[in-house]
Amino acid sequence: MNNLPNLSDLKVFCTVAKRKSFVDSAEELGVSPAFISKRINILETNLNCKLFHRSTRHVSLTEDGKLILDRVSNILDEFDEISELVNNPLSTPTGHLDIVSSFGFGRKHVAPILSKLLTMYPKLEIQFDTIDNTKDLIQHSIDLDIRIGNDIAPNMIAKKLVSNFRIFCAAPSYLLKHGMPENLEDLRSHDCLTISERDQSSVLWKLRHTSEDMSVHVTPRFISNNGEIIHQLAIEGHGIILRSIWDVADELISGELQHILPEYWQDADVWAVYPSRLKSSSKLQTCILFIQNELINRLQHIQNLTRGKLIQPVEPINPNTEKVFL
Repeated sequence: MNNLPNLSDLKVFCTVAKRKSFVDSAEELGVSPAFISKRINILETNLNCKLFHRSTRHVSLTEDGKLILDRVSNILDEFDEISELVNNPLSTPTGHLDIVSSFGFGRKHVAPILSKLLTMYPKLEIQFDTIDNTKDLIQHSIDLDIRIGNDIAPNMIAKKLVSNFRIFCAAPSYLLKHGMPENLEDLRSHDCLTISERDQSSVLWKLRHTSEDMSVHVTPRFISNNGEIIHQLAIEGHGIILRSIWDVADELISGELQHILPEYWQDADVWAVYPSRLKSSSKLQTCILFIQNELINRLQHIQNLTRGKLIQPVEPINPNTEKVFL
């Protein structure tokens, strides 16, 4: 290795590794594809190894590239932390954060919270993507995943933000027509609306019970990767869903949906998940704490709901009427 690579070239390398395209990387960095190609060639010369397999459609990391990406990410993160400490001694978040979350929860809760975060910290820049699968945070250079579900990779750091669990429910119109399932096996003969997203299987429901863990295989009538679609179909009486309490609490209380098989549930807490290399990032920790406090306020109405207990609709309170005798 004749020359040490400069930090700007390492950042170009990380961007290309994430975007898997010179053109897309150039667009993100505001430069030309030719500039990207030139800087990668210089970096490969400095490191004396090939970093990418190149084709006309996309680029992919070589084995050397994969090894270097992990080390380079750590170097850049440490440099950002030093820069943040020097330029921002009061630990006010500045710079860029890549954040992901699921479609429905991201749109309904995370996006409004990030809007407040931008207002509070004007020097903070955020890229926020909603996704329907669990991405490798290191490989895709993602700083923070606001994730629902308790299946978390051991090489990640996870902080629980709020409690949540999934339950079975259906519209009263569906239950009136098809009957109430009395046990898990009954679900096999019912119309099930399932979601294929993140940690959720569309055909196998793994469930908790007070006495033992259980599972049931179902043949879905409708599958989607978008929970909001499944939610709406259930309200319209098309079948049974297994959905997070944050998503269905309002409809359960109003009576639009009915809680069924209440003795079964699926743990699905809300977590902040991030790579271990960022555990000392004050910027990230400040943002996570802000997101947690906002989520606690937004989801306060579900925190008293208990796993394994029936959630019933709240009857409207009619004002007492008094008879007036003339």
